Amino acid sequence: MARTVHCVKLDRDLPGLETPPIGGPLGQRIFENVSQQAWGLWESQATLLMNHYGLSMGDPDARKFIVEQMEEFFFSPDAKMPADFEPGNVKGGAAPAKK
Repeated sequence: MARTVHCVKLDRDLPGLETPPIGGPLGQRIFENVSQQAWGLWESQATLLMNHYGLSMGDPDARKFIVEQMEEFFFSPDAKMPADFEPGNVKGGAAPAKK
C-alpha cells in the first residue's frame, strides 16, 4: 500500500515517495513532505537547470547548487503551485527535437 503525504509543493494529500530521494536531513524532509508527482516536477526542473547552466554532477559546486535549488523548489515560502494546478496534467520529458 502506497503511503500518503500532504505535499508541500502541491498542497494536497498524494502518494509519497517510496524512499528518501537523497541522503541526509534534506532527503528525509523531502521523503516526509513531498509527493511522487512533485518529485517528478523537480526532476524536470533539475534537468532544465543542469542543461541551462551546463552543470556536471561530478563537480562539487554543481551538486551544491542543485541541492540548494531543490530545497528552494520544495520549501521556500513561495514554493506552492497555483491553486488551480492539476498534478494529473503534468507532462514531463524533453521537447521534441526540431528537424
